[in-house]
Amino acid sequence: MLQAHFSRFFAANPGWLHFAAHSHHPWPDATEAAQRQAWVDGATLADRKWTRVMGEVLPAAQRHVARLAGLSDSGQVAFAPNTHEFVLRLLSCLPSGRPARVLASAHEFHSFRRQVRRLAEDGLVELEEVPGSPWGDFEARFAARVAASAPDLVFVSQVFFDSGFVVRDLARIVAAAPPEALVAIDGYHTFCALPVDLSSIHRRAFWMAGGYKYAMSGEGCCFLAIPPGCDLRPRDTGWYAAFDRLAAAAGDRTGYAEGAHRFWGATFDPSGLYRFVAAMDWLVATGVAIGDIHAHSHAMQSRFLEGLGGLGLEGLRPDDRVLPEGVPRGNFLAFEREDAQDLHAKLLAAGIYVDRRDRRIRFGFGAYHDEAMVDRLLETLARTLR
Repeated sequence: MLQAHFSRFFAANPGWLHFAAHSHHPWPDATEAAQRQAWVDGATLADRKWTRVMGEVLPAAQRHVARLAGLSDSGQVAFAPNTHEFVLRLLSCLPSGRPARVLASAHEFHSFRRQVRRLAEDGLVELEEVPGSPWGDFEARFAARVAASAPDLVFVSQVFFDSGFVVRDLARIVAAAPPEALVAIDGYHTFCALPVDLSSIHRRAFWMAGGYKYAMSGEGCCFLAIPPGCDLRPRDTGWYAAFDRLAAAAGDRTGYAEGAHRFWGATFDPSGLYRFVAAMDWLVATGVAIGDIHAHSHAMQSRFLEGLGGLGLEGLRPDDRVLPEGVPRGNFLAFEREDAQDLHAKLLAAGIYVDRRDRRIRFGFGAYHDEAMVDRLLETLARTLR
């Protein structure tokens, strides 16, 4: 679809069958000049580079997020090197003096799951996790638990990282939350993979994502959309949370900037912002919409599944999919097998780059794939797993 725009990646990895768009997405060629510009600005401007970063690069990045997510105000968007920082800041907003009540799906990524389970071990939070299966009524079951459990924090992914399952009715879940609860949505496997429209919920819910996966801009560029008018005071706070007040005298009460800056941390490497803006500018210039990428991914998935069924391999079968046909899914396929570890090793040895999460192998399809590459994948699987 857009394969020619990833020429540096393919030239450096000849013959490599990279099917991990859901993990570390290749960077388009357009990001190379942005990376150099970040170096030039740092080397030549020194501390003065922050005037450009905060005055030009950051606002451009915020506008792209707001445009792609359906936000009313780009000033709602805060940035951090990773989503774990945002998880910690949200947790630091929860009530003190008692264990906070946290409700989540049983399929959250490690940035959230590991942290909140560790807190639960010490009795600092009371954690309830709702299983995804049966898939057909997950949203109804989850919304019912939101309404019934009086949570302090509701946390759910838009696309589950371990299966690709898409939570479509976010509005139902958000509406079920009590007014005092924080609602946070992990959109990392959604942003730049599926069309996103938060216009009906962004005034109530937090939403986070980043550049490492489908946004094609690498590490160090994650973001959190904050409801307009949010006046929370995260206990986990860095000096950038009062960036506009640095010249003022310190008061008795810790001050926070208005808007999204109250969720910022501290000094960071801004090169990810440069790459993110370049990747999004390039995508706009191609005229390719996110819906086009999603449709292309599903076309490649269908070609792969049809071909896989025709091969009749015992080592990997369409029936091994975690999600049955008809269940909404994102831009990757997850297969569950008892021999997943050995299977993953065989695929890597054959030059097929996919990833494994416990017993699940994930194949990700992106804008840099075409039919010929999918056919090569099938041919290699046939040789490897016979």
